[in-house]
Amino acid sequence: MEHIVLPAFAGWAGPRNPRILIVGEAWGENEQQVRQPFVGASGLLLWEMLGEAMPEVMPNWHAEAKNFAYKFGNPWIRVRERWLENAGIAYTNVFNLRPLANRLETLCCDKRSAPPGWPAVSLGKYVRHEYLPEVERLLAEIEHSRPHIIVAAGNTAAWALLRATNIGSIRGTVALSTVCGTKVIPIYHPAAILRQWSWRPITVADLIKAGREAASPDLVRPERYVVINPDLYEIREWWQKVDPYELIACDIETHKGQIACIGFADSKSNALVVPFIDLAKPGHHYWPTYENELSAWSMVKTMLEGTNPKLFQNGLYDIQYILKMGIRPQNLTHDTMLLHHSAYPELRKGLGFLGSIYTNEAAWKLMGRPKADTVKRDE
Repeated sequence: MEHIVLPAFAGWAGPRNPRILIVGEAWGENEQQVRQPFVGASGLLLWEMLGEAMPEVMPNWHAEAKNFAYKFGNPWIRVRERWLENAGIAYTNVFNLRPLANRLETLCCDKRSAPPGWPAVSLGKYVRHEYLPEVERLLAEIEHSRPHIIVAAGNTAAWALLRATNIGSIRGTVALSTVCGTKVIPIYHPAAILRQWSWRPITVADLIKAGREAASPDLVRPERYVVINPDLYEIREWWQKVDPYELIACDIETHKGQIACIGFADSKSNALVVPFIDLAKPGHHYWPTYENELSAWSMVKTMLEGTNPKLFQNGLYDIQYILKMGIRPQNLTHDTMLLHHSAYPELRKGLGFLGSIYTNEAAWKLMGRPKADTVKRDE
């Protein structure tokens, strides 16, 4: 195992000023031989996924490099360079070295010997002080190359750039790196996909999103106007502005078998949340009087039984609770879970996953969300 730190760009592949920089973990056997990232089996898988995510970028060159890799092995990296240049994609690693037996744990120590200020790279494992200059080298490469977005392939890259290792929860969501200020989208590492093949279509979808985000270095979150904690007047006022023939989205949250709140939206930027349970209030009642709560339910009933076409996410779950309240929703038109699943049956279909694929929101399922006692089965 090598202990020297290579200078910036010494273990780099692709253009020096890419729009997309893909950061892996460390070298394997093939990478060590040519001192470049993503060369062996996982590199070839990444190459195939990039071709599927970006079919418009010189498909003949891409196919030529793939065929060369299958026939001749490591020398294919010379053939892939022109496609990477044309696509504006570069590769590097967090560690430009090969860990012993390809195990990152061999670069680690326990918490007692850990450098201060660094989180664990895996459970109870902290990168030893002598390998931290590799992270500094990576940050220097990012500073000089100034990519529009970084694709953090796997937990180690997410650890270095986002100080997070929960790749299963944050993959597909774009965030600004706290250490370099660049947009980062985490994905599953190709080597992990070789062991868990169901992650492959998910990662292709994430690479498609990375391609969209590469158009600009700016992180643009969608603007939302959401009425929360309303009074009865605010509910009535919001509803009066809704076109009676406009599609509205509906969603509920539950607590101990009861509807805690119900949300409505008449556009992607305008929504209303009607609460019924508030754990911070006496008796956990949001509305101060029984009459107020009945009035709120009456307005919810009007919305759900009105002429507007309705959209749900896993509506069968929501509707079972709504029916218990004596409300019979009308004009149920769309279900995002079913629509997505019919188009992409190989992908997950939960709301958090759909948000990571189709929106540019942060991972809102992780934003201070309390542990639910009732789970909405939308997977």
